[in-house]
Amino acid sequence: MSRTTWTHYPARWAMRPLVGTGITANHITWMRIVTGLASCAALAVGTPAAIWWAGGLWLFSAFLDRADGELARLSGTCSEAGQRLDFYSDALVNPLFFLAAGFALRHSWLGEWAIPLGILSCVSLSGCIWAAELLERRMGGTVRAYNGRWGFDPDDALYLLGPLAWLGWLAPLLIGASLGATVVMVLTFLRLYQASRQVVRVGS
Repeated sequence: MSRTTWTHYPARWAMRPLVGTGITANHITWMRIVTGLASCAALAVGTPAAIWWAGGLWLFSAFLDRADGELARLSGTCSEAGQRLDFYSDALVNPLFFLAAGFALRHSWLGEWAIPLGILSCVSLSGCIWAAELLERRMGGTVRAYNGRWGFDPDDALYLLGPLAWLGWLAPLLIGASLGATVVMVLTFLRLYQASRQVVRVGS
């Protein structure tokens, strides 16, 4: 993930006043986890009011996901433990949004397909996250699993989930995620397999 996307700048500006205070990057990460899980819980309820709350909490959680790293860099407190906590927060919260969307849509026109699509999207996105992490580790940090363009990273798309929920577009979002995330997961695992074989050949 890049550190200079458009979404990093407002997070950096917002975190500057916290440098030198008792608030640490890990505190921000835990706030991101709590607000993200609260958003997923509200979304799963599926009522209009709950979905509005879910969208707002999700936007705040996505902002905090950028802010924790910015605070760590500004305060010079970057650590491997903090990076691992940030990774695990993403691996937990982001896939759960789609599982929650499946429950939210269980009474929609998707009917009995809603929850299975939510599960598929959740599992596939989780697979993408873990495969990407393993791929980047296998390549020694010299290769990024997913490259961004025009000042945006692929995971900046997470900011769109809240507004899409407000607009009532959860169903097409879930269908798209179940297809897209599954394809990306398979392709990423194929890249990981190829990278592993290259490492074995070089080692031998």
